Amino acid sequence: MNYLTTASAAVLALATAASAQDLPGSFEGVTIEAKLIGGQQYEPLYARIAEWEAATGAKVEVISKKNHFELDREIKSDIATGQLGWCVGSNHSSFAPQYPGIYVDLRAYLPEESLADFVPGNIQSATLDGKLVMLPRAQFDVSALYYQKDIYEKADAAAFEAEYGYPLAVPDTWDQVADQAKFFADAPNFYGTQYAGKEEAIAGRFYEILVADGGEFLDADGRPAFNSEAGVEALNWFVDLYQAQAVPAGVPNYLWDDLGQGFASGTVALNLDWPGWAGFFNDPEASKVAGNVGVAPPPKGSAGIRSGWSGFHGFSVTQDCETPEAAASLVWFLTNEDSQKLESAAGPLPSRQSVWEHVIAEAEGDAYRTEVLKAFQVAAETAFPVPQTPSWIEITNVLYPELQAAILGDKTPQEALDTAAEEATYILEDAGEL
Repeated sequence: MNYLTTASAAVLALATAASAQDLPGSFEGVTIEAKLIGGQQYEPLYARIAEWEAATGAKVEVISKKNHFELDREIKSDIATGQLGWCVGSNHSSFAPQYPGIYVDLRAYLPEESLADFVPGNIQSATLDGKLVMLPRAQFDVSALYYQKDIYEKADAAAFEAEYGYPLAVPDTWDQVADQAKFFADAPNFYGTQYAGKEEAIAGRFYEILVADGGEFLDADGRPAFNSEAGVEALNWFVDLYQAQAVPAGVPNYLWDDLGQGFASGTVALNLDWPGWAGFFNDPEASKVAGNVGVAPPPKGSAGIRSGWSGFHGFSVTQDCETPEAAASLVWFLTNEDSQKLESAAGPLPSRQSVWEHVIAEAEGDAYRTEVLKAFQVAAETAFPVPQTPSWIEITNVLYPELQAAILGDKTPQEALDTAAEEATYILEDAGEL
């Protein structure tokens, strides 16, 4: 165990990393243990770890690679058992408020000039209790609507208009998404749309449709308010599509990778998803819809508000890490300009200002990438974060089973939301937030 105090470690770090030009540094013989988010879209970035090892003389041992929900549970177990000696962990703006105390202030280990290029709003959101607890990746997440373009060319537009009362076109509202999903569906061979149906994934989708329908998750006093008329309207969107067989029967067990693979399989018409999938969907070696993908801004709800649940991925360094200088260097390397250019090439939105300029320039002459950028720029303009409570994930853990119960028909939407609101109130009271 390294018993250096945070203050002395900070002095050492600043002495060895006086300027951005000194990064990534020299750490011969050091081994960094890391816990990283897993998934196909993250692997190209992780391939850069070998470059950091060659540059610094250090080694990285990835001791865990899981989806963020599983990783969150593992980190909480590590906190409970005092096993935080690993160094670098994937983090996310939605999860970070739960455990800011376990991570170092990265400003103590990195020169200020190395942080100057990050979008200020992202750095502000990554700063909790005055500590910069993570560096943002090129994974600013807000969703847009991917769709198969040729379905609009092949569809019987007259039949659609006769049934639904408006011309068939790429949807701009959640009601239109539901109408078209039912119209296009031909279960079990083809589905109109899909959604992630468990964990924070469905809770977040419910949250953004709730807001788009004019509701609020927590009221002005911080009390659960999602069991409202707008909440029932939002939940009914999920229930209606499931009962109409317009979505795959397995959606209550879906997470993000399931959605990405599902749309890429060519069996889904409309798919609200993250920017990180844009390159994958249009890659003919990975996707059956390559060359046939359109991208539109996220839909609006009944209140005329465009959906925009957002957040961003990043990396953090634990307080118990024995070599925080090396760990901070790795975190910097995985979020530096070259890393963000690499990730952004596949579609993710950068969190560095210089990389935005690069991405826009690179997209010139590429119709698909230009369409992607335009759709996600609209999404980013109307984006909103999750409610600013450290209990967000705990609340979603009691909310999502109730959402599932309504979708499966075991409860009415009102019953499900009332139960979740009651349990969420207990959580907030226990946390001292109410």
